[in-house]
Amino acid sequence: MLQQQHVANLLSTEPPDIKLGVGGFSMGAATALYSATCHVFRQYGNGSPYPVNLSAIVGLSGWLPCSRILKNRLERSHEAARHAVSLPILLCHGLGDEVVAYNHGEKSAQTLSSAGFRNLTFRSYNGLGHYTVPEETNEVCHWLTATLGLEG
Repeated sequence: MLQQQHVANLLSTEPPDIKLGVGGFSMGAATALYSATCHVFRQYGNGSPYPVNLSAIVGLSGWLPCSRILKNRLERSHEAARHAVSLPILLCHGLGDEVVAYNHGEKSAQTLSSAGFRNLTFRSYNGLGHYTVPEETNEVCHWLTATLGLEG
């Protein structure tokens, strides 16, 4: 949770009219996905308030921490479920990832989707290991541009 608090503290200093997102690779992706859950519940796992309103989440070659409790918590909170539906998430994972197995990324996407995160895109890349390639980073750039309305 310390990583998420550090990220949230950095983002909380931004002007209120700025669109904020969290993204990461591997453990950074896990941090981003945990931040997504904190955003929808408006609190950290320990109950402390989550101070940031996120507009987008990107996770590359990562996984969803605490996935077992997510769906149960969302089913008990209509407000959190409403926030989950609207939060855009992009997950990308290589089929050849030897550090964080592809099935962890795929399972994370399935868990988020079944928990109510409806604005989720999952992309897989043949032959991609635990690294990025231009095809993947271009996908992220295009997705962020479209999702955050950065064109023009």
